[in-house]
Amino acid sequence: SNGAQIVGLAAAGTGIILFSLASFAATSKKDFSFMSKFLLIGIVLLIVASLANIFLQIPAMTLALSGVGVILFSAFILYDVSRIVNGGETNYIMATLSLYMSIYNLFTSLLQLLMGLMGSDD
Repeated sequence: SNGAQIVGLAAAGTGIILFSLASFAATSKKDFSFMSKFLLIGIVLLIVASLANIFLQIPAMTLALSGVGVILFSAFILYDVSRIVNGGETNYIMATLSLYMSIYNLFTSLLQLLMGLMGSDD
């Protein structure tokens, strides 16, 4: 019954995180390209753990993976915007697609987390 509220909250949270991290990456003099190895390892571990959870179906693990996803995809936004601003990405179509996928994955992770925490069981 509170599905619309959860979706709105996830959208607002995604917007706030995106605006904050994109502003920080754009105004900061720091280059966040050093995060690439951490992000690659993180995404591989998240995929493996998510596949394991398909078979195990542990609710607490689902919440934990959603929380890790929010953190990981927030870091991806920081990384993507930093590469765009600092000129590390010259293929603008790939840069846009990468940023879009980071935003989409952040939204779905945040939505899944909020559904687990606020969703009704009926």
